[in-house]
Amino acid sequence: MVAPAGWSEPFQAPEFDEITLVLAGTVLIDHDSGTLEVGAGQSVITRGGERIRYSCGPEGAEYVAVCLPAFSPDSVHREEDADTAAGDAS
Repeated sequence: MVAPAGWSEPFQAPEFDEITLVLAGTVLIDHDSGTLEVGAGQSVITRGGERIRYSCGPEGAEYVAVCLPAFSPDSVHREEDADTAAGDAS
């Protein structure tokens, strides 16, 4: 995937594990304990059921994501409410 500067997805709690290998730039992964920065040449594994949100740094990012079992729109469970996705409890 090639993600432009400022790109982000809503929070999600997928049913699958995801291995992300960053080729260029920085991928940011928001989770319940904070934000993880994954730079070029690094990888990370997120586990199914974990509430996460992917975004990228100011230079954008280029990365490969492998989902096990495979990604499907029905199994990613993206949050649709913008306030919930931003973590706003009001």
